[in-house]
Amino acid sequence: MSKKSTKEINISELSVPAFGYELIREELLEELLGNEAPNILYWAGKRLARKYPLFSINEIIEFFINAGWGTLTVTDEKKDEMEFTLSSELIRNRLLTKTNPTFQLEAGFLAEQIQQMKKVYAESYEHSKKRDGTVVFTVKWDPML
Repeated sequence: MSKKSTKEINISELSVPAFGYELIREELLEELLGNEAPNILYWAGKRLARKYPLFSINEIIEFFINAGWGTLTVTDEKKDEMEFTLSSELIRNRLLTKTNPTFQLEAGFLAEQIQQMKKVYAESYEHSKKRDGTVVFTVKWDPML
């Protein structure tokens, strides 16, 4: 009998075809979740953020890249809100080909990460920019009492 070598695989080094990702994201989840998909995805994004706590904006940006969600940039920052822009070829394609694409998973994730980092109550709102092929997230927060 020979011993089989079991080498641990670093999943962040693997790539998945965009078709498979979009098939699950835009077809299967939408079918399973129905009209409640945006609300459930927002909650799921917050849950993911609690499972993968990050400690800086740069870590959030890196997480988005590693998760295949796209390139996230900070476009504005005020006393009680931040604006992020998310872009990628997949997002551009989703905005051009889908009727009502949702980015609530990403919105919930951003809201929870900012909430944890700043120790505030935070919510995130998405604004699709079809012409630009991007999504803008506005994260607003209030202090915890």
